[in-house]
Amino acid sequence: MNNDFSKPQRQSAAGIVIMAAHTTLSIGRAFIFFIIYAFVKIQSAYLIYVLLSLAVMILGSFLFAYLWYVKFTFFLDKEKQEFVVNKGIFNRDQVIIQLDKIQQVNINQSILQKIIGVYGLKIDTAGAHGEEVSIKAIDETSAYNLKAHLLHKKVAIENQPETAEEAQIVEETPFLRISSWTLFKVGLTSNYGQSLALLAAFFYTVIYEGKQLLDTFKIDKNAIESTVTGMLTIVTAFILIGVLLVVLLIINMVRTFYKYFELQISQHKDALLLSSGLIAKKNTLVNPAKVQITKYSQNYFQKKLNMLNVNLKQAHFGESKKGHEMQGNTMEIPGCNPTERDELLRMILSKLPKPGKTFIPDWRFLNLPIFFKLVLPVIIFLIIALNVPEVKPFIAAAAIYLVTGIVMIYISFKKHRISVSDEFIVKKSGIWDISHEIITPAKIQAITTFQYPWHKGVDVGHLCLHTAAGQIRFKYGNYTEIKQLVNYWLYQVEHRNESWM
Repeated sequence: MNNDFSKPQRQSAAGIVIMAAHTTLSIGRAFIFFIIYAFVKIQSAYLIYVLLSLAVMILGSFLFAYLWYVKFTFFLDKEKQEFVVNKGIFNRDQVIIQLDKIQQVNINQSILQKIIGVYGLKIDTAGAHGEEVSIKAIDETSAYNLKAHLLHKKVAIENQPETAEEAQIVEETPFLRISSWTLFKVGLTSNYGQSLALLAAFFYTVIYEGKQLLDTFKIDKNAIESTVTGMLTIVTAFILIGVLLVVLLIINMVRTFYKYFELQISQHKDALLLSSGLIAKKNTLVNPAKVQITKYSQNYFQKKLNMLNVNLKQAHFGESKKGHEMQGNTMEIPGCNPTERDELLRMILSKLPKPGKTFIPDWRFLNLPIFFKLVLPVIIFLIIALNVPEVKPFIAAAAIYLVTGIVMIYISFKKHRISVSDEFIVKKSGIWDISHEIITPAKIQAITTFQYPWHKGVDVGHLCLHTAAGQIRFKYGNYTEIKQLVNYWLYQVEHRNESWM
């Protein structure tokens, strides 16, 4: 591929295969049930028509991919400092991205791309439309050169040869590597919520598709339900719970190794290069100045193992609909030790945050959560239990729920803190995973303060700092102190004149 990006050029021709495979898989997933039904139910005499239909679908996918390849071009406008993409088969679209709006460029390689020998390049901006451009097939040298131009806002002079410094993007010596043993410990100690949600989604899909198949093949559901019910004894229930826990742990391990295998971070000029992935390799070059919120978290087991997780949050992207917050753009670095965390903080923030004045919430922090999340549900449950004999044996579970909930809310109250210094704001929170979110006053885009009418007499209120990557909230603080902090931050933002990106 031509590395003179000032001239319009197409992707690698291998993109035809990539796009055709993607289109075929999308159609196949949409009609998988009908395809299975056709192969099982249709008579063998008509099977040839099914195969012909599949062949037409594949040929149509290749035709669509070829037209997409021909119509898709991109180039860098050196004078306007813009990246321009022309795409669309029937309706032609032109996407223009200003280079200073680009906050992250990802270079990925799926299994098929690895076989063919090409890479995919995705561009994320801090705008409302999310991922503006996705290039399906580009060779490795062009991908890294284009990424360097996009993020550093410097377009090469026409026909200028590659410099040695640009070629070093791939060869930089990483200053942080996450070993397989560390990933094993990460899989044991974190991300259970995500794995549980994935497991629940899997079982929901299996049950839904199973019902569809039972309806299709006219199998007696009652007979299956009675058989399953007869097999469920107390012993089998405990065995099933144990199996589910093991499956949950395995899923967590697989997710961790798939996503973060051989994770390493290196520094190139003023950017960080993150590389990870077991099968589909992902390379991300991010400018530290565009990180909005730097967060690190640690739970009890991770503390004992001297490890923690670091998140770098950039500006949100995606359409905001019906008041919902836009999708976040977060890079996760699991399994760091405190020394590696400090090194990352220095690179992102230029220096380590020093302890500032700490503000703590009022004890009224406990009232509403305890009442609405614990007391009220338990009262409703007890009313039902006293009137429904089948529910009455579970009253002990309600007591356990009440005590556990009170302990968790109290821990949340004790960990809810905000520390303010001249240069940094650090929000501490959590129950099991204790997190620290760090921002600088320059990243603040808006500040909201409010208090409930019944808190005016006790001078208690709430604070919300709005950033491009999300919100940082401090609840039930001293309202007079909160207003003083707001005035101080507004003064800093107006007089320092620092850019948020």
